[in-house]
Formats: sequence, structure tokens, C-alpha cells
Amino acid sequence: MGELSKINYDLEERTGKFGENVIIFCKTIKLDTITHPIVSQLVRSSTSIGANYMEANGACSKKDFSE
Repeated sequence: MGELSKINYDLEERTGKFGENVIIFCKTIKLDTITHPIVSQLVRSSTSIGANYMEANGACSKKDFSE
């Protein structure tokens, strides 16, 4: 457990990289009438993680988190 606590987790960078990786993956999927809406939703939801993290990280008070 000691080693895990030494690892620096830069969530802003990791969430951005996650969104990029999902986009790269989704480009490999053949789009048709079934996969198109699923891929579209996957890209939107995976890239919004970083935006949501940055918004929450910039919040100043508990009220900011509840709005």
C-alpha cells in the first residue's frame, strides 16, 4: 500500500487522455444505423468526464457542488 500512496494521480490529465483514447477506439468501429447512436453517446459521455471534473475542481463551496 505504501507504493500506491506515492503515485501522483493527475486526474485532469487522465480524464483528458481517457476521452482521447475512447475517440481513437470509436474511430475503429464500423458505423451503421445501430452503432452510430451508441458511438455518438459513448464519445459524448467519455469526453464530458474531463469537463465535469474541471468544473467540480473549480468549485469554491458546497453550494457550488449542489447546483
